[in-house]
Amino acid sequence: MAPRPMFTTTPMKKTSNEKHNFGAVIEGIDLEDISDSEVKALADAIWTHKLVIVKGQHHVRPIKQWELVTRFDPDAPLVHSHGDLKTFNKQGGLLSKGRDVYGVPGAENVRLIGKGYQGHDHFGLKGTTVRKEPGHAWHNDPLSDEEYTKGHTRFQRWHIDAPLYARDPALFTTLRCFKRPTQPNVTIHWDDASDHTITTEPGLTAFFSNVQMYDLMTDDERRIADHSWVEYAPHPYQWMGNCKSKSTGLGLVSQGKEKTFEDLSPYEEEDVKRYPMVWVNPVTGERAFMVHGICVRRAFMRSSLDEDAQVVDDVVEIRRWLSNIQERVLRPEYIMNPKVEEGDIIMWANWQMFHSAVDYPDHWGARTMHQANVGSSRAPVGPTPIPVSA
Repeated sequence: MAPRPMFTTTPMKKTSNEKHNFGAVIEGIDLEDISDSEVKALADAIWTHKLVIVKGQHHVRPIKQWELVTRFDPDAPLVHSHGDLKTFNKQGGLLSKGRDVYGVPGAENVRLIGKGYQGHDHFGLKGTTVRKEPGHAWHNDPLSDEEYTKGHTRFQRWHIDAPLYARDPALFTTLRCFKRPTQPNVTIHWDDASDHTITTEPGLTAFFSNVQMYDLMTDDERRIADHSWVEYAPHPYQWMGNCKSKSTGLGLVSQGKEKTFEDLSPYEEEDVKRYPMVWVNPVTGERAFMVHGICVRRAFMRSSLDEDAQVVDDVVEIRRWLSNIQERVLRPEYIMNPKVEEGDIIMWANWQMFHSAVDYPDHWGARTMHQANVGSSRAPVGPTPIPVSA
């Protein structure tokens, strides 16, 4: 007899116009009291579906969210992937600029993110108002206040949750919804030559799959990507902290604003990260094109194991090559803005997906989310290894 399912997993429905191939809803599980076998099954579901929404978790204490992410990766260091809050606020560069991030008392590695007044007492945070500049503030051509007030918005910044220095990217990120406005709708504009738009509820997070991105590459591009790797700048979000984004939130406008290494916080060469361009899903074996282009300093390009890698240190050239590939999936039909409701916890495979905040006008109401992840105990693995001498 087959074992009884621990919980139910239902793939998300999509319309005939939608081409994204990820996402599932999970019901019938209690994250306040979850067994080791359920943790394993939940992790397998995240790797398989790339993104899941776990329903009905209103009662879960913040410390249990933190315990869950550590149980997903029990050998990982017991700290948020971006380090403690003092380090994050001091060295976070772009990530900590223009916004307040709080640790939840008693579970400081769970981060309160959002904006607006958080209530008289939010798990020990008394009368806290989270201040945050508009998501498009770092775009090279920011929206006008008039457009933004009317609900014209953009993807803020397409990214993975990864320090890309000293610690390895989290396997999964968990984001718990406490409160968000549900109306009126915002319209996300690409504000480029495409004229693409998406209309959605406010306060959601957008996603696309880098597995689908890999599938959209040509055979020659995949051959290069399978054998190549990138090097990230030390303290990469400081390094590019003065740079500006394209209006789509994907990639930088190259203006030579990267900081010199002398202007960065002290760093150790052994903590500088090099990762394969392609990361292999440890459960499904799928390949994802996982290059965080805003932070890349150098690329090492080859199309077979027998080749010597060509070193490309011109960031403009690197970004141009990446944009040609990555923008293929930046189309409405490949993007999902999964609807999370109060009490839901959304979880995604950070080694397979890109995501972006989508901002809305402050006067529409407060947003309250608890985010938690842990820097992985291991580095992502590619189809071919990076040479030891690299």
